[in-house]
Amino acid sequence: MAPSFWQIAIIVLIIFVLFGAGKLPRIMGDLAEGIKSFKKGMKDEGDSKDDAPKSLENTESKDKE
Repeated sequence: MAPSFWQIAIIVLIIFVLFGAGKLPRIMGDLAEGIKSFKKGMKDEGDSKDDAPKSLENTESKDKE
């Protein structure tokens, strides 16, 4: 069941009362920065997993020489 317009309006009004109009842009900016950081971390971890076997192979081949 989807929320109606009035339910959403009441929720938004409560958020404005709790946080104030001045803090909301800062909170949203911090949230966006956190999401970007999370995505970057996930991408970096995926890249580092791909690089790990290559670096191990390089050290093993140097040890054999």
